Amino acid sequence: MNAEDLDAADPLAHFRDRFLPSPDVVTYFDGNSLGRPPIVTAERIEAFVREEWAGRLIRGWTEPTDQGGWMEWPGQVGDRLAAAALGAGPGQTVVADSTTVLLYKLARAAVDSDPDRREIVVDTDNFPTDRYVLEGIAAERGATLRWIETDPATGITPEQVAAVVGPATALVLASHVAYRSGWIADAEAITRITHDAGALALWDLSHSVGSVELELDAWGVDLAVGCTYKYLGGGPGSPAFGYVRRGLHESVRQPIQGWMGRRDPFEMGPGYTPAAGVRGVVSGTPPILAMVPLLSGLEMLEEAGIAAVRAKSVALTAFALEIVDAELVPLGVEVVSPRDPARRGGHITLRRNGFRHVLDALWARGVIPDYREPDGIRIGLSPLSTSFAEVERGLAVMRDVIVQSAS
Repeated sequence: MNAEDLDAADPLAHFRDRFLPSPDVVTYFDGNSLGRPPIVTAERIEAFVREEWAGRLIRGWTEPTDQGGWMEWPGQVGDRLAAAALGAGPGQTVVADSTTVLLYKLARAAVDSDPDRREIVVDTDNFPTDRYVLEGIAAERGATLRWIETDPATGITPEQVAAVVGPATALVLASHVAYRSGWIADAEAITRITHDAGALALWDLSHSVGSVELELDAWGVDLAVGCTYKYLGGGPGSPAFGYVRRGLHESVRQPIQGWMGRRDPFEMGPGYTPAAGVRGVVSGTPPILAMVPLLSGLEMLEEAGIAAVRAKSVALTAFALEIVDAELVPLGVEVVSPRDPARRGGHITLRRNGFRHVLDALWARGVIPDYREPDGIRIGLSPLSTSFAEVERGLAVMRDVIVQSAS
């Protein structure tokens, strides 16, 4: 089918009209880094400032609202996110902090949960923040990093994890969707292998949440973190989320003891007793204003359903690969993402020598992908805001830019 027919048959096509336009953009290929803003987000932020902030002032922390008093937003918004995107029951997810901070909190808590286990497993091609955070924790706690050498064109596999875990393993950290290639790891199998070794599994869901179906409870995942500014539409720097399996609430204790994570934050007495359940992951004042855009994204995801979003994501990447194979591969472009849709997330990565130097030309012509070393351009396709015709237009411009750069 051509782009026009695919758009006509798209059951999610009407969602595209709910996003604010970007007049100078021909094709937005960076939805896997920063999603487009919904129209309702601008309206909701203004209404919140005028009605909730100005109207209720400090009373907003404790008086009821549509989402409850602001004090309860970390858990309430976390529960909505868990139901819509994580395959997780209530009471296990909070929205707070950045991905890096939550990753540190949960990884450090996992390492500290068993003093006899001093090894942390991570792969060499995981996102830099994940590697840097674990290097810091290993230095702090006298732990050892066990590195898995992964192929940047694919990603971590159960067999690789099984080969390195053992009685000394405290934690295995991996990304569910690899940031470079888009490879979907077998989270269920890797988590099972990790548990068989007596260790905890922590998943970075930043490139999968809102694009790929997740089943954290069914997979037995222990801990997870992820950002909300990609497919969830939370906006630049929007807060992250942290998931802690219910059975770990009493045994895993995060290290940043802030007043909002205390059992009774307004007692303000000596000593620290963590709040019950996943609320204990919270440290400081919740980022209330920053959660407002996230609610808009979650509402659209709830309406569309993650299964339909995933189906369109697969269709978009498959359509893009058809064009790439026909138009760009003959020009020396290599696809370094999985061909199997069951192993491919919401973006594909293309590689060609000198690709860094075509990025400015693409942006100048209104085609906005991003670049990752070495020589990789990522094509991130957000199912609710991206049309098949937009994909076709963007790849046509990329073909023209490659041809011009070679002449």
